[in-house]
Amino acid sequence: MSQEIRVAAVDDIDEGDAITVDAKTAGTPDDIAIFHSGGGGFYALDDTCTHETASLADGWIEGKEVECPVHAAKFCLLTGKALCLPATRAVRTHRVEVRDGAVWLTPNLAVDA
Repeated sequence: MSQEIRVAAVDDIDEGDAITVDAKTAGTPDDIAIFHSGGGGFYALDDTCTHETASLADGWIEGKEVECPVHAAKFCLLTGKALCLPATRAVRTHRVEVRDGAVWLTPNLAVDA
């Protein structure tokens, strides 16, 4: 089982923004993007778009979706599912929780959506 990592204070990630956790820190093959969507929700996905090498953390968050900044592929923040072309493969999700004003990541622990 993966270890939890405190990645930020809740106030460190503005709504509509994302940060990345380095793969080496997370113990994962890819960096992990932590997204703060509307309504205070936090979500974690592998950071690299499955269509082309681009950071999803640099994309646009709208509701429960993130749009890749390169070719506009969209992914569901809840499930990682590719929602439109050109992406056809999902990105991996990771468990993220807010506790005591901090954002905690559990890498490699898939989210039950």
